[in-house]
Amino acid sequence: MKHLDLIALAASIVSAAAAGSVAAAPAAKDKSAAKMEPANTLNRAEKAAGWQLLFDGKSAAGWRGFKSDKFPDKGWVAEAGEFKCVAGAKGGDIVTVEQYDNYELSLDWMVVPGGNSGVKYLVDENLVKGGHAGLGFEMQVLDDERHPDAPKGKDGNRKSGALYDLIGPSRNVVKPAGQWNQARLIVDGNHIEHWLNGSKVVEYERASPALKALIADSKYKAIPGFGDAAKGYILLQEHGDEARFRNIKLRRLPARKAP
Repeated sequence: MKHLDLIALAASIVSAAAAGSVAAAPAAKDKSAAKMEPANTLNRAEKAAGWQLLFDGKSAAGWRGFKSDKFPDKGWVAEAGEFKCVAGAKGGDIVTVEQYDNYELSLDWMVVPGGNSGVKYLVDENLVKGGHAGLGFEMQVLDDERHPDAPKGKDGNRKSGALYDLIGPSRNVVKPAGQWNQARLIVDGNHIEHWLNGSKVVEYERASPALKALIADSKYKAIPGFGDAAKGYILLQEHGDEARFRNIKLRRLPARKAP
């Protein structure tokens, strides 16, 4: 083999080795990025920021049935680190024991194919005279691909992430049935935001003329006082289908100063 050929061969080997080391670095980085915190726990930063768990991953502590002083004896179970709504068990909705006004809520949810549920907030039990289904603003939880409610309503206002029957999500970022979705809810005075999988999908002002006009043209129009509550319970909806929730955590926000 000629001298020049040896030089060329050596150069190609060095080049290939260098390329291999560069390609390996992102893989190591990706592996680190994929490391997730254990479910239903708070890390040091979250604790310092004032977050608290609303679900400990193993019990129903801090929750009760809607319009009940105890947790339902059927329909909901805490298992494998998840709050599970059992399909067809008719256990009714569940609510937090405490009421909240200014806060940020974070949780993961997953539905089965064709599944329907919801996360309601600023829930006022006095709006309902009986039964175990609560009323309040709702962040929709749905299998958009299969559930018949998804194409109904106006401008997507019954799809996942929507302010149900009022404001549709600004973008489609929901993950398919059987996969976990990460949701965030911000209630900051009258300013409210829905986030889904890292994207803000709904933003509105409670008690504003614009929202009142939407309510007057919705399924809530005949319900006196709907949307008036500035403080209320957080509710997980039982809609007959299996739904799962985990990593339910909340941090209180300081009250907004009046302008």
